[in-house]
Amino acid sequence: MPATAARSADPLGAAPDTVSPLRDVLAGRAGRLRLALLLIALAGLVGGLAAPVLGFDPSLARAILVAGIVPVLAALLVEIATSLRRGEVGLDIVAALSMSGALLLGEALAGAVVAVMYAGGQFLEAYAEGRAGRRMTALLARAPRAAQRHEPDGRLAEVPLAAVRPGDRLLVRKGDVVPVDGRLAPGAAALLDTSALTGEPLPASLRGGGAVLSGATNLGDAFDLVAEREAAESTYAGIVRLVERARAERAPMARLADRWALLFLAVTVTIAGAAWLASGDPVRALAVLVVATPCPLILAVPVAIVAGLSRAAETGVLVKGGGALERMAAVRVLVLDKTGTLTDGAPALVAVETADGADPDAILRLAASLEQASSHVAAQALVAAARAKDLALATPTEVAERAGEGLSGRVEGLAVDVAGAPARAGDPPGAIRARVTIAGRPAAEIVLADRVRGGAAALLARLRREGLVRLVLATGDRAAVAEAIAADLPLDRVAADLAPADKVAVVAAEKTRGPVMMLGDGVNDAPALAAADVGVAMGARGAAASAEAADAVLLVDRLEPVADALAVARRARTIALQSVGLGIGLSVAGMIAAAFGFLTPVEGALLQEAIDVAAILNALRALAPAPGRAARRGAAASRTISAPAGSAPAAP
Repeated sequence: MPATAARSADPLGAAPDTVSPLRDVLAGRAGRLRLALLLIALAGLVGGLAAPVLGFDPSLARAILVAGIVPVLAALLVEIATSLRRGEVGLDIVAALSMSGALLLGEALAGAVVAVMYAGGQFLEAYAEGRAGRRMTALLARAPRAAQRHEPDGRLAEVPLAAVRPGDRLLVRKGDVVPVDGRLAPGAAALLDTSALTGEPLPASLRGGGAVLSGATNLGDAFDLVAEREAAESTYAGIVRLVERARAERAPMARLADRWALLFLAVTVTIAGAAWLASGDPVRALAVLVVATPCPLILAVPVAIVAGLSRAAETGVLVKGGGALERMAAVRVLVLDKTGTLTDGAPALVAVETADGADPDAILRLAASLEQASSHVAAQALVAAARAKDLALATPTEVAERAGEGLSGRVEGLAVDVAGAPARAGDPPGAIRARVTIAGRPAAEIVLADRVRGGAAALLARLRREGLVRLVLATGDRAAVAEAIAADLPLDRVAADLAPADKVAVVAAEKTRGPVMMLGDGVNDAPALAAADVGVAMGARGAAASAEAADAVLLVDRLEPVADALAVARRARTIALQSVGLGIGLSVAGMIAAAFGFLTPVEGALLQEAIDVAAILNALRALAPAPGRAARRGAAASRTISAPAGSAPAAP
């Protein structure tokens, strides 16, 4: 049986959302080595403790304990040497000193405990990162590999995605992942799961002509898709590239953790040396070292940051790396574009003003039927509005387009003409009018306007609550239009008539008030996105240049996920700092207790590893939904969504 077009491909043989983090760890050589070292250290500790109980000579028990320590110590020394060659100094040195000191001082049991706990901590870290990155791995695992294409001779052929070209007609079967960006063929309908792209748990219904993003899953009957982009340029391919980049980047906070680790190393060695000098007992120094091995600083931070990246992706914002996530957590100012960002970015139907009490829908149907023959943005808006009302459009004939003026033709035998008309007082800012004439008689005027996105005011208010102190609108549109759009929004500044360089200047000026996030969608926004501390691009409909320049990409055509991602970033950073602060505080307290002789080396090692485990588990809290979001999603689950053609699913 031939492979289904663009089906998910999971290299581990399981559905992406059920992939075990343990399998993720064991799939790599480094993960298998960590597991092997843990098992060796654990076998040495258990064997060393069991030997005296079974009546074996104490020297054999010590030899078994040492056998469990040496492989872990050897691997650790290799890792330290590699780090030093890169110019990195971390707390692994403390672990090496602890195990080496235990061997030299005859404290083999303490050394074995340190070896087990160190190897266990490294494996737990890999497991935690595997769990945190599982949702990102699912994106990669779902990447389509092929598509079913209708050939000119009527055959249906499976072709590699690289062979798909714009204009190709593809079959998307039930359960398939949409292979490329495109539009539903005329007359088609689809029920799509977009959760892998947007985090939205409810499916979206689309009708013929509706825009479909690659990466969505077909939940309904098979449908035909007309490709609009090649696979390499489609939404899902771009997401995969961004995910791979995000997973490869190391967070600045982790580098900061290395600097803190160096300071903590100095403190540890100082306390250990002072304890030895004051007591004359090197075992006390060893107890201090083992309490500090290893520090949760080098474990909790990367786990929390990777968890934050996963959570942000679930909200519908793909952050390109840990560094961008941390900068997002510090943002104080938002600069946002107008067209396509704050507004829908395309004209939408506002009103059909009919003459003589005629039926508005009947006139809209005739006008939209004619406008099917035009590629003008206003024409497409009329067609979309008619389809959203489920109006049956007819095929126009004898169509003649007057460049820059309008369109005429015949629809169901009637002469129909649609032409531009002057705007009137009271029209929405930037509105355009179209005069419809039927059979030579004026029938109606249709008003179209680019409208502010629904919920924009509520979103900006929420961003205030999330800690933003300044909200700025920066647009290339006319000042009168920008100010009218912003009149009912809680904005601190409106800057209009801006060229791309002017937007960069606005971002630079706002940086004096704090870290700046720029939100935009067009090619003209790309320089400002790159200039901001954090650039967020509207990836669902935005230009490729803006997505490349940005630090994060909004995967859905709505703004609510921006606030969600901001909350996720701040929560992840807070959790990381909490884990570090708690772990460091407890470690210092334990070292002081050991310095005064209140903890033996074995007790110190057990205490520190308990601290490490607690720090990692606390860092994993960044995977959980922030308080309030789970409730919002639960409420959303009780609603039924039916998105109009070309739209994204409604926000939860």
